[in-house]
Amino acid sequence: MKISRRGFLASTGAALTVRAVPQMAAKPGGRRILTLVYDKALGMMRAVERVVP
Repeated sequence: MKISRRGFLASTGAALTVRAVPQMAAKPGGRRILTLVYDKALGMMRAVERVVP
């Protein structure tokens, strides 16, 4: 399966929106930082998400 960078960003954004909406309503504290990194094993970019208080 070959995925373009634009397709990857679109699917990642949609997945994060689905995950983040219920959590934002439940707990307002902390900031989410999304970093895109190139994974050599996968041969594509992937998202790394972390919460900073």
